[in-house]
Amino acid sequence: MKTLVIAAAAGLMLPAAAAGQAHVMLEPDEIEWSAGPPSLPEGSEFALLHGNPSEEGVFVMRLRLPDGYAIPPHTHPGTEIVTVVSGEFHLGMGEVADRNAAQALGPGSFFAFDPGMAHYAFAQGETVVQLSAAGPWGIDYINPEDDPRR
Repeated sequence: MKTLVIAAAAGLMLPAAAAGQAHVMLEPDEIEWSAGPPSLPEGSEFALLHGNPSEEGVFVMRLRLPDGYAIPPHTHPGTEIVTVVSGEFHLGMGEVADRNAAQALGPGSFFAFDPGMAHYAFAQGETVVQLSAAGPWGIDYINPEDDPRR
């Protein structure tokens, strides 16, 4: 499985807030949303708040997921740190997606996974999660047929 970097694959245009400024302060209505990257199933949106996921260093991004959106089982090459901002994010562990085994996480919930930990997720209602990590960031799908970049 290939690991592709989200920013490079998506051809991101970095907003001034994320392009290496010494500090970032954003009000919710200042956050710029774009169509989700090609490394995620179609239908998501993302906003890069700080840093650049294609480069070394810390970055922060938000993902906005429509009701019913699912991310098949996958791993990441680096640590993944996520906070649920709104909606209900269902998270399961392992290489096979089992919706009945996934745990529902509401606003304010938090999780952190070590590199290589297999997991999957789906949204109930429109859901926003905030991902913080050190780049370069990537995603490897357990089942290559699940990779939307194919």
